[in-house]
Amino acid sequence: MEQPNLSYIHSMSGGDKAFEQKLIAIINAEFPEEKKEYFKNLAAKNYKLTAGNVHKLKHKISILGLEKSYETAVAFENNLLEGRTTLQDEFESILTTMTNYLQQL
Repeated sequence: MEQPNLSYIHSMSGGDKAFEQKLIAIINAEFPEEKKEYFKNLAAKNYKLTAGNVHKLKHKISILGLEKSYETAVAFENNLLEGRTTLQDEFESILTTMTNYLQQL
């Protein structure tokens, strides 16, 4: 499985370390809440809201340089909009990888 990285953040920042730290802080603040909301909506089988949660989370997936995982998130979001949970395990594995990575920053 691909690993998260800060390459995209570094490329956006142009070397501005304060900007990088601010962006990382925003991700660290928002990600746990968005993940919690995802699991809440999934448990309630509200797949339309869950798809919205995945939509928000996939942007963080992209920012952390997870290109293949982003594609998985897009496909999972589409599945949810069709009322299917295909790719759920793969998506939740991505969330776990991101959680572990963000805890190390």
